Amino acid sequence: MTAAFKSYHHGDLRNTLILAASQLIEDSGSLNFAMADAARQAGVSTAAPYRHFRDRDALLEAVSQLAFFGLGERVRKATASTRPGSIETIIAIGQAYTQYVIEKAAFYDLMWGDLGARAMDADSFDKKASGFYMLVDAVNAYIAEQELLNVDSLDLAVKLWSMVHGMSAISMSGKLPHFYPNADIPDMLDSSTRIFMAGLRQSDERES
Repeated sequence: MTAAFKSYHHGDLRNTLILAASQLIEDSGSLNFAMADAARQAGVSTAAPYRHFRDRDALLEAVSQLAFFGLGERVRKATASTRPGSIETIIAIGQAYTQYVIEKAAFYDLMWGDLGARAMDADSFDKKASGFYMLVDAVNAYIAEQELLNVDSLDLAVKLWSMVHGMSAISMSGKLPHFYPNADIPDMLDSSTRIFMAGLRQSDERES
């Protein structure tokens, strides 16, 4: 497992099973495993997982939460050396997201599909760990530093997130080289964000 995944809470059977299922997904690149497979990976009896998870979907929901936790850790690490309120912080978040989901492509559908939605609705889910609300905080800091008076931070964050999400999906599809052989996703994300934000500042100045 990656360092971010290893930093998730250890010490009990429930979390051991979550980590075991995550390892199965990461190793196979697929969500197709049985509860018995997770039990064997964790070194416990095939009945043991049902003490903590009603079924496989419940285990996958917990794995989805772990994947979001890993994303949050990646974003925190990427922004540790950037200045709050800078465009570099926003770009670093976007690049960390694309790097993470491309590396963890097997978890992508799990995170953003129905099971991921249920995981995010759970009381135990820390929304701050998802990465998106870190972007919202970065956008708020940017708006304050630039003294933008007519910009809704949540609206802007969703637009930026959508751009990053789209670039990530295109990259993972494997089809981008057919249309743009020399595409550099991090560079494209950097330049697109700067162009978008420059236009935003100009629009805000006209409306002020």
